[in-house]
Amino acid sequence: MIPNPGTPTLDQLRVLLSVVETGSFAAAARKLSRATSVISYTIANLEMQLGVQLFDRTLTRKPQLTDAGRTVLAEARSIYSGVDGLRAKVRGLLQGLEAEVHLVVDVMFPAARLVDVLKGFRAQFPTVLLHLHVEALGAVAQLVLEGRAGVGVSGFFNRGLAGLDRVGAGSVELIPVAAPDHPLSQGVNLPGAGRDHVQLVLSDRSSLTRDQEFGVLGTRTWRLADLGSKLMLLREGVGWGSMPAPMVAEDLASGRLVPLDLPDLRGGSYGFDAIYRTDTPPGPAAAWLIARVVAQGEAQPVGMV
Repeated sequence: MIPNPGTPTLDQLRVLLSVVETGSFAAAARKLSRATSVISYTIANLEMQLGVQLFDRTLTRKPQLTDAGRTVLAEARSIYSGVDGLRAKVRGLLQGLEAEVHLVVDVMFPAARLVDVLKGFRAQFPTVLLHLHVEALGAVAQLVLEGRAGVGVSGFFNRGLAGLDRVGAGSVELIPVAAPDHPLSQGVNLPGAGRDHVQLVLSDRSSLTRDQEFGVLGTRTWRLADLGSKLMLLREGVGWGSMPAPMVAEDLASGRLVPLDLPDLRGGSYGFDAIYRTDTPPGPAAAWLIARVVAQGEAQPVGMV
């Protein structure tokens, strides 16, 4: 029967990693401020505990990893990295830093702004686990009110809800568009023309604004759960609808979509608020998220959305 290997200590793994990093027992001893004999003894004990030879000391004066040694090395690096991550998380907790943050953003929020937020957060808080949710209309505020998200980036229409604190976070331009062969794309339209054609609109999965209509003109509407599906149908010419300007910029430039001239729906600004529950003030990481999206909004050029 093959005996079970022993359990190495973190110090033994540290010595192993140092020998490999420095290239010799003597160099590892200098790095760790220990005698070379102590380094050699530690590695010998580790080999005895595991029941495998980690270094081939017969080929050259420089210790060479065996096949078993390379396997153990990979695991040792993973374990030591995990311990470093654990210590970093605990340091953050002792400083009042959240272990995790749930962020929910409006589907209209520009992708470039969201990417900037996510990359900045990862660099600023590498130990904090960030959960991202993307929702439409009232579902953003609902997740925050229910405590399932600590921070939200919500559309302007949630500004009357009690229990939420909010800070303005800029806006995005909405443009009514359709495919170039759509009947509404053929020139100037009379008031009410949009009602005669299928309008593609986002569905509201929340109970907060389910019965409210935002920018809906058509008497025939197709309700979609996400902007990606809406964009695909717009390109195919099966309906018309309003879209965030950044999301359709390439389509407008290439002619796959055209802006519509609708007297009763000129598009306009879709404002954002950073929101959180009044009774749950944000911690350091959540506060950074709020400050970032607010700063993005303040940096928008005057007259631009």
